Amino acid sequence: MANERILVVDDDKEIVRLVQGYLAKAGFEVLKAYDGETALHILRREHPDLLVLDLMLPDRDGWDITRLIRADTTLAATPIIMLTARVEDTDKIVGLEMGADDYITKPFNPRELVARVRALFRRSHLEIGATPAQVLRVGELRLDTGRRELCVSDQTVDLTPTEFDLLFVLMESPGYAFTRDELLEKGMGYTYPGMGRTLDSHIKNLRRKIEPDPRTPNYIQTIYGVGYRLVDDSV
Repeated sequence: MANERILVVDDDKEIVRLVQGYLAKAGFEVLKAYDGETALHILRREHPDLLVLDLMLPDRDGWDITRLIRADTTLAATPIIMLTARVEDTDKIVGLEMGADDYITKPFNPRELVARVRALFRRSHLEIGATPAQVLRVGELRLDTGRRELCVSDQTVDLTPTEFDLLFVLMESPGYAFTRDELLEKGMGYTYPGMGRTLDSHIKNLRRKIEPDPRTPNYIQTIYGVGYRLVDDSV
């Protein structure tokens, strides 16, 4: 299999050099950009397999770039790991709600970044052929794992890679109450302290996309003190 290509975007050239070294050693091909406009140009020209994106850039910030990617049908499925020096939960949550798949707070361990990149690739479209395609149905939801496609009431709904994988885990076991750690491990491939807020943000995004009324969800229910479950009222 050809090396997956990763675009690393940060205005700190030393961080880019460090990340490039670790990713290259892990077998990935690395593209580089130091500002938002260059990053968008490379994204549209090269279509990398994953984006490592700094939040604070000198021209377009990471939020703006994430918004543009998720609105572009040719780029919308690109996994995004956001780098941020801002430690406030609200900043991280905004990034996730705009469509980032994960975030890492600076300063970070490059080995952890490589581990998260690998986890994203393990569950992305790059390894679809590793397991037989399935079509899961719960109520008006139809999830096609071969096409990485969700239809709600016969309307196609765009999901980020992480949203797709979390919904797949829930739809595989309707009625089962997943703990947060179970859902993170199965849906994202890893868990670590503090990721509960990350999961909650992804669930909020999913509800916004699949529920008739996200404020009173029919499908993804919160099990207080435990986690989440998907309800199938048709059985």
